[in-house]
Amino acid sequence: MIRRTICEWQRIAYGSDDTEIPEALADGIVAVAQTSLFAGRRGEGVLEHGRKGLRARGVVGVIATPGCQLEILPKIESADEEGVTNATLRHRLIHMLAVAYDLPIELGALTNLGWQRDTVLEILIRLFSGKLADAVRQGMPRQYLEHEDDLPALRGNLDVTRQFSTLAISPQKLACRFDALSPNIALNQIMKATVNKLTRLTQATDNQRKLRELSFVYADVADVPPNALRWDQITLDRTNQRWRDLLSLAQLFLSNRHQQTSSGKIDGHAILFEMNVLFEKYIARLLTRALAGTGLSASTQGGQRDCLYESNTGRFRTRPDLIIRKNDQIVLIIDTKWKRMTPRIDDPKQGVSQSDVYQMMAYGQLYHCPNIMLLYPHHNGLPENPIIQHYSVASVGAEEKLSLATIDVSGSAVGHRKALNGLVVSCLNKVSS
Repeated sequence: MIRRTICEWQRIAYGSDDTEIPEALADGIVAVAQTSLFAGRRGEGVLEHGRKGLRARGVVGVIATPGCQLEILPKIESADEEGVTNATLRHRLIHMLAVAYDLPIELGALTNLGWQRDTVLEILIRLFSGKLADAVRQGMPRQYLEHEDDLPALRGNLDVTRQFSTLAISPQKLACRFDALSPNIALNQIMKATVNKLTRLTQATDNQRKLRELSFVYADVADVPPNALRWDQITLDRTNQRWRDLLSLAQLFLSNRHQQTSSGKIDGHAILFEMNVLFEKYIARLLTRALAGTGLSASTQGGQRDCLYESNTGRFRTRPDLIIRKNDQIVLIIDTKWKRMTPRIDDPKQGVSQSDVYQMMAYGQLYHCPNIMLLYPHHNGLPENPIIQHYSVASVGAEEKLSLATIDVSGSAVGHRKALNGLVVSCLNKVSS
């Protein structure tokens, strides 16, 4: 198995060197990538298929075929790092996934997870299989389910209709209807479906062994296709709270919250995340927690106001990333951008897109909001401290303000919450309590 790792927007050349990818295997990787919803019309939304090599775009994750795995990691350096290892980038990506998707990953306590040698996919599989093995050792959840069976002695209640129709010619048997404690419930079916899927995806020997052991544990549970699983039938109470975290991980692998692709004609799979979306979700989760108890609230994609109207029909609907409200009044709109800002010495506009500025000005007008912000990840090409700059909109000294800000994604979630709280306070000219 050939494994290669690159960062978003990085190129990898064709060849047989350890830093290259064989062209024949690269063709298979590209074929799998082109089946993704992120591929776009030209099929290059994930990977650009060039004459001399492949180039990653703004999507991260793992693309795999039987002979090759290509891992794509996010690449925005923090303020004090001149270079970061792949292990650090994997750690950072999984941390963002954990916050964005409520995954039970305590990064400070994790050890021996193969950060250096394994891909993001293998690390997530290792986390899931380890937690599931610990859970089933404490006992697999069971529920009383109604059963029907033809028995020589009465058990439960007699099914009179079936007794005098189907069993009319077999009076030695009784049509019984009874309740029996069974493991074949929705929660266990979800766990088994996840184990089955991960067994097909993993290449790591220890993961394969753990998943085989788990498949034996779930042998008496029915195989249910992922699209037929009954998530709505799961009720978590004090008796099964330990399964809450495992359900979050199972949803990551089974649901459409990430882009997973698999085609019958193309032998391979991909688990991919769009960094723009992941960064937005990450900031939204942290900001919601950061504003708790402040009298402010954050909502995502909650605007839905139209730019234009044709008679009574609205056109060009807007969806700001984050809307901050005080009571029912919109006081701040934030759009997150997973892009690299440039230092002022290189560009007075710092690489900020003119179209992004126009978009934010339109948000301010449509939502009658005097404060708007573009939020970027910090990196080591910028001054050491995160940026926060305020600009008057449309005229000198205007009340409407556009803020440009950055946040260092290499720190802890607690540090990020404090930084986000400070950004909001700065934009609203309030004193932090």
